Order: sequence, then structure tokens, then C-alpha cells
Amino acid sequence: MEQIIALDEFAQDTLKGLSSEKKYLFSKYFYDKKGSEIFRDIMRMPEYYLTNCELEIFQTQKEQILSEFKNGGAHFDILELGAGDGLKTKVLLSHFVNRQIDFTYSPIDISGTAVTNLVEDLKDDIPGLQVNGLNGDYFKMLDSFKNNGNPRKIALFLGSNIGNFNDAQTLDFLLKLRNSLNSTDQVFIGFDLKKEENIILKAYNDKAGHTAAFNLNLLVRINRELGADFNIDNFYHHEVYDNLSGRAESFLISNTTQEVHIKMLGMTFPFLRDEKIYTEMSQKYDLQMIENLADKTGFQIVRNYVDKRQYFMNSLWKLKS
Repeated sequence: MEQIIALDEFAQDTLKGLSSEKKYLFSKYFYDKKGSEIFRDIMRMPEYYLTNCELEIFQTQKEQILSEFKNGGAHFDILELGAGDGLKTKVLLSHFVNRQIDFTYSPIDISGTAVTNLVEDLKDDIPGLQVNGLNGDYFKMLDSFKNNGNPRKIALFLGSNIGNFNDAQTLDFLLKLRNSLNSTDQVFIGFDLKKEENIILKAYNDKAGHTAAFNLNLLVRINRELGADFNIDNFYHHEVYDNLSGRAESFLISNTTQEVHIKMLGMTFPFLRDEKIYTEMSQKYDLQMIENLADKTGFQIVRNYVDKRQYFMNSLWKLKS
């Protein structure tokens, strides 16, 4: 066996996942440069309803959202967790600036490059926007705002990112979020709603193959960064959806019996024919589930915003008094 030297987090997580009895990989590693490019292609697919639904909510209900956000007219901070390219958020930001609202927008991301690019883009697209990019852990950044005299803040967590957590992770995330807020702060969260199975499966297993490429790119990244010898042709993307639980799950499935060596780990991993690697969960919600989440984690719902097809919901929460 080759010597393992000072494994970084990606290597450690890959070792943990592929050593498990039921193999898995962490979905947070989807978004290298190539993965981010593929995801932008996914967002433009007609089958991928999530982007268009949330965009519709912002475009058609921006004035109602503004009314709740400004809550009397004093200055407030908008902090977005994992802002990405800001495509949808720009609709709200542009409207708020046009209405001469006194606010500051702070996108937070663990990628310094992503934050820098978004801030520069916003300066060009929305002149007059007060923007302050923050690079680092979500909760450390939120905590830095908590007790330093800053005005009321609204934390955005959009795009159904909450659905990528399992049940325990969701509760942990929301409890941490609550503990990072002051009594007058609010959160604005995107939830993908339960719907017919064929609509879900088309969105996560499109005919053009973008979602398959996105999933398989995890193996490409492991090959490049960890010195693995995955044969990408020996795996295929598979998606399942359970109507009752609302859980959509993504897998990479080995189409042959094979072995994969990962140089940085100094290990070889066997795969049986039809063996699965679990890569991602996308939870879909109904109203009762959303109300229960808010209640369990110390929040109460202020207002819900739904698109015309009732596929997606943005839910505004405040802390329980």
C-alpha cells in the first residue's frame, strides 16, 4: 500500500465515502469549474423547473417581498448564503435599488473567486447597489454580524439548497441559523414542493444528458485531483423519486465488475456490477413539512410565496418570540 500523506478534506471525504459498505460521495464537491459550467447548463433546461419557478416568484411578487423585507423603512442587511452567480437574486436587488431602498447586500460563499466575480458583476449590472462580499463559513460570517450593532438582517438561502441535506442535517443547519440571528432578523428560504414523479425525474435525468454529465463529473474530478483511474464509461447516472417521502436521490452505478485505484489514497476500491455510489439527495416538501421545520427550529412563518404552478415556494420566517 502506498503511503498516505496529509490528506486534504476532499481526499478524506472520498476515502470515507468509498470505504463505506454502501458507497457514497459528497455532493458539495460537484461544483468545481467544470461542474459549475454544467450546472449553469442544467439551470437553462426547460425540464429544470426550479430556476424558472423561483425567478417567476421574484419577478411577479417582488413588491410584496420588498414590503416584508423593509418592515417600516429602516436600513437592513441582506446576507445570501451560497449566492453563486446571483441570477435570481439580481431581480430583487435591482427592484430594491430602483425603489431607492436603504439596504446592503452581502453575498457569502466559501469560494473567494465566486464572491469576487459576483461583486464585480453586480457593480456593473446594478449601479448604486451597496454590496459587500464575504468569503468564509456561513455561520462565522453571520455571527460576525450578530452583536456588533449592525441593523436588522435577512438571511437568504435560495434555490432549494435546503433540500440537499438529510433530516438531521436540515435541523442542525436551521438551529445554527437561528442561533446566528438577532430577535428582529428574518430568513428567506427556497423549498421545492412535492409534485408528480415524472416532473421530478425529467428535471434530474434530462434527455440531453446534462444531469448525467454533472453527476459523472465527480469521478472526473477525483481522477484529476486525487490521481484516480475511474473509467467514466463504466458508470452511469441513475435517479429515483419516492412520492411519499418526497425524496429524489441520485446515484452513479457501476455497469461492470471493476477495480478503481486512487493514487493519493494509496488504495484500490472494488465495484460489483450494478453497485451504487450515492451522490445526492433532493428533498421535496409540502406545507406541513415546512411548518414543522420552522416550529422545531424556533421559527414561525411570516409569509409564503408560490409560483403559478405551485411547484416552488419561498418562505419568509422570523424568530419565535
